[in-house]
Amino acid sequence: MTEKKTIRIGGASGYWGVSAMATPQLLAAGRLDYIVFDYLAEITMSIMARARNKDPDAGYATDFVHSVIKPNLRDIARQGVKIISNAGGVNPISCGAAIRALIREQGLDLKVAIITGDDFIDRKDAIASTEPHELYSGNEFPDPKTIVSINTYLGAFPIANALDQSADIVITGRVVDSAVTLGACIHEFGWRVDDWDMLASGSLAGHILECGPQATGGNFTDWEATDDIANIGYPIAEISRDGGFTLTKPDNTGGIVSVGTVSEQLVYEIGDPQAYLLPDVICDFSGLTISQEDANRVRVSPAKGSPAPNTYKTSLTYHDGYRAGMLLGFTGADADRKARKFAEAVFERSRKVLHQFNAGDFTETSIEVLGTESQYGDFLRIDSAREVVLKIAAKHGDSMGAGLLLREIAGMGLATPPGLTGFSFGRPKPMPVVRLFSYLTAKEEVSITIDIDGEATSFNDRPGKTFNPDQIVRPKPPAAPSQDDLIETPLINLAWARSGDKGDKANIGVIAREAVYLPFIWAALTEEALAKRFAHFIETGADASKVQRFFLPGANAINFLIDTVLGGGGVASLRNDPQGKAFAQILLDHPIPIARSLASKL
Repeated sequence: MTEKKTIRIGGASGYWGVSAMATPQLLAAGRLDYIVFDYLAEITMSIMARARNKDPDAGYATDFVHSVIKPNLRDIARQGVKIISNAGGVNPISCGAAIRALIREQGLDLKVAIITGDDFIDRKDAIASTEPHELYSGNEFPDPKTIVSINTYLGAFPIANALDQSADIVITGRVVDSAVTLGACIHEFGWRVDDWDMLASGSLAGHILECGPQATGGNFTDWEATDDIANIGYPIAEISRDGGFTLTKPDNTGGIVSVGTVSEQLVYEIGDPQAYLLPDVICDFSGLTISQEDANRVRVSPAKGSPAPNTYKTSLTYHDGYRAGMLLGFTGADADRKARKFAEAVFERSRKVLHQFNAGDFTETSIEVLGTESQYGDFLRIDSAREVVLKIAAKHGDSMGAGLLLREIAGMGLATPPGLTGFSFGRPKPMPVVRLFSYLTAKEEVSITIDIDGEATSFNDRPGKTFNPDQIVRPKPPAAPSQDDLIETPLINLAWARSGDKGDKANIGVIAREAVYLPFIWAALTEEALAKRFAHFIETGADASKVQRFFLPGANAINFLIDTVLGGGGVASLRNDPQGKAFAQILLDHPIPIARSLASKL
């Protein structure tokens, strides 16, 4: 095939449940070669696995089939746009079959590829016998009877292979989020397994696209600059053969594409920016640059890469009891004190009943009074509030114990301090606690199959190399700024920031608005400063050893990784913010000493 100089890829989905408006918007923009969709998170896999247990034909993102593909299929075929999606979840075969049925119904001539090999649920007992330990915490392997899903993260080369075989639509199970974009690049540009820099750059393009409008103004620090978010534009990457790309969005849409929006997505949940491990390459994003080409057009330079690891990351989810909770409002003088009094009384009553039934205590409880700056810990600025929302929650080993909390919350309604309010009607139900367990699987233990309209072929991934993080050469940090004539200003005046989760770790990326601010930000945001700021969330308090700080000189950015700070993370957490999504907003309030001459220009 003739190698293209540039391809245009639209990013239409960042999670299961995202708006279906993206696909028609991107198709209307025209001139796209691909539209890619990312639907999966670890908890999504467990939800899909439970659905498959009830119905062997379920376990995939049904809205992808019915709300995305079905109404847009003729336009997709007419324009010749190829579709790549991990909407297959834990049942890509059924997902692919449903799409093939739509193609037949509409009388179209499109090839559908289904990639399998990531699902290890049938091997859970054999895996348990090897006793792998959790990749990050070192915890022991869970009881196989509690396991809900096991999936390994496949890479992009099977996707490229399917495209090489003329597939028009590629459906996968669990792949790394960026693989749906990288697979298209490998196919179009003929990149080889040892083109490390280009593979890292294509992965970066996928990383920027994978959360849809988060790169075009969604969750942006300067949110008022994004204008019409109801009509926000979805991202389009114009990718060059060397891996560099320009990010833009369809004309006449809301949102914004700027150095700030793209930089925030760059640092989003990447952990160590010099060791972003993927199945196909290890990426180094520390030196790349991001620049504004034109209005809503941002250029991202190629990244650096090194040989792929010899393992796949594999994640399983397992059942670990139940959780329950409710949100209630309190209004009036001392509303915060009323809320806490009510919550404490609920737990006192609940524990008495649990004791009567010899049911054991709650394994974990949580009281958060929202509206009192409870998320700020020792850095809150108010003493009391006249209007709050109480979040009260607990975990218990069985459904009855968790449900008891809900019963007692409802039963206290006439004995409460005054001002109790609530919108929802009826009592919620206890929900299973699903925990994440990650470990490594040797590549030779994974058998990948590519099925194109009933013709199946095997795919063998190229073995990688053992990764040694001690060999990373870290960039020289910013020089310490002068301490003369300084004045404090909130971080938000000097930087953009974006946060998210990595299991039970929080990832906070900070990008200086101007390079001249970076030395002052680096000097102020030490590991100790971050530990104090988030001490109320960190399991061991203000423990600086739980904080890692990384420097990205090319993007004028800093990335922080904070361990054991999310109460278990995901649905294993009782927190109001179990994924650390608001951590960046908390940090943006942090005071930064800066030269008075610079502060006067803010």
